[in-house]
This record gives sequence, C-alpha cells and structure tokens, in this order.
Amino acid sequence: MGRSLRAFFLIVMLVGCGGGSHDYLPAGFRNQTQHTDNDLWAIWTSAQRSVAQRVDLNPLQRLVAHAAPNILPGDPRALHLMPKNILVAAEPDVSSNTLFSNTGVRRTDPTGLIACPQPCNVRYAPAYSFYRQALTKYAASWESEDDNFATILQYEFENHILQALGYDMKWR
Repeated sequence: MGRSLRAFFLIVMLVGCGGGSHDYLPAGFRNQTQHTDNDLWAIWTSAQRSVAQRVDLNPLQRLVAHAAPNILPGDPRALHLMPKNILVAAEPDVSSNTLFSNTGVRRTDPTGLIACPQPCNVRYAPAYSFYRQALTKYAASWESEDDNFATILQYEFENHILQALGYDMKWR
C-alpha cells in the first residue's frame, strides 16, 4: 500500500508540474524598445482602461471609407487581461522613395511608417500587431516621440486586448 500511495503522489506531482496548458505564456513583454518595462506596463494599463470605457471597432474604416462609427459600450473584462509575452520592437521606417514609388504618397524621411505584412488592411502603417505571434512592431522614428509613441502603442495594445476578448478586428 505504501508504494502505491507514493507512486500516486509522484504522478500527481508530475501532472501538476507539467500538465497545464501548453498555450500558457507569462504575463508581460519581450521589450526590445528604448523604453522601460514600466513604460510598457503603463501604456498597457491605459489601453485596458480605454477598452473598459468604450470599444471602437472601426477607426480604420472611418478613415478610409468615411463609414459611420461602430462604437460599443466599454468592456470591463479588459481590466483583467494581461499581455502574454508580447514582443514589442522597432522596425526601420520605410524610405520616402519606397513609399512614393509604391503608393504615390510623398513624405520626408523618416516617414513614420513601416510595411505592414499580410493580413494587414493597409500597406504601410505607423505600427501593426499580430496576435498568434504576440508581437507589436512600430516605426523606429516614433521611439523618441514619447507622447506619440505611447499613443501608437496604446492603440496596438487595445488591439491585443480586443482580439483576446473576441471582437471583430477587421477595421482596427
């Protein structure tokens, strides 16, 4: 009986140590910015509060197609979501020549834009996020623009939160 009991407890301990969800990722960021982890946490907290107050599902659609706003009441669940090991990193701005040759849009260097890979709705943006890979990339030129940097990252962090809550992200 004693050996069976010890075997049972050993199995319980092994299952308890390694039997959890393989999808678990630690809360926080893989910070590859010039900002502190505390800065990123403050921006994440602002994004949580924003989504808890109101949910804007179509800012991009309003910008490009002048659509009516699709704004919902806030979602308090946002206050309990933590970032899941999100990579936050700069990417070099696309050059003004490349931007002009691909879009006809003239901007001086640095452009403040980066190429937005598929499945993005746009070709170039100040930042973008992917959710399965848990990453947010932004144009490197925004790094030193503290207020703008925070605004850009807050929007992307709101996107991570909205995605985790199951909202339609088509026009975000």
